[in-house]
Amino acid sequence: MAELITRKKNAVGWVIFSNPPKLNAVSQDMWKALPQAIAAFDADPEVRMIVITGDGDKAFISGADISQFEKARGSAEAQAVYNRAVVDAYEAPVNCSKPVLARIRGICMGGGLGLAAACDVRIAAEDAVFRMPAARLGLGYNFTGITRFVQLLGQANTSDIFFSARKFGAADALSMGFVNRVVPVADLDREVEAYCQLLAENAPLTMAAAKFAIRQTGLDPSARDPKRTASMIEACFDSEDYREGRKAFMEKRKPKFKGK
Repeated sequence: MAELITRKKNAVGWVIFSNPPKLNAVSQDMWKALPQAIAAFDADPEVRMIVITGDGDKAFISGADISQFEKARGSAEAQAVYNRAVVDAYEAPVNCSKPVLARIRGICMGGGLGLAAACDVRIAAEDAVFRMPAARLGLGYNFTGITRFVQLLGQANTSDIFFSARKFGAADALSMGFVNRVVPVADLDREVEAYCQLLAENAPLTMAAAKFAIRQTGLDPSARDPKRTASMIEACFDSEDYREGRKAFMEKRKPKFKGK
């Protein structure tokens, strides 16, 4: 059964794409469920960050479930509904105020590649395999998605992966700047857990302000919100966490941030 599984472990919200028989190919219902899952974790004060991953050890996400294309994308009207669900799913990690990490093991292609690109940080195992197969399917990739890849990879690398539709490995993804880190398969869970722990100990308001400002840099100047950016930064300096951070530094201990 294709489903989106959510669970909370300590300060981390996990979103797991589960469709192992099809290498975690994403159904339309799974696309629709993602924004709700992320919004729920974003609203949970106990959650400091979110991890998106795939079920099992063979795939992160192999792409959209092509078996649904005839029905779900067989007409212009159906295509518009499907595209809206995918765009909303891609925007969910971007609009989330908390850091979102893509934990990538095995196949990461098509829709999986696009979703990983929408996350803030990507950690991949050495067995990860990437591909953007749009040119082999004849579909058009939306401008927002293309822009996201260009901002992440640059024009030359984006042109390469879209024009060639070739597969590339974890080392290539690292050299392009698509992933932040590549680790041995046996170390993936430990590395992800350690990174989550690192972020969970940091000041939530500071991370939220930084994420908002980082995302603003990718927008057209006319679409930016400098007042909100400044307000979020000011809120950090007015917070209890800032006072706790200064005190902990002077006392040479780990700060205990509360997100307020």
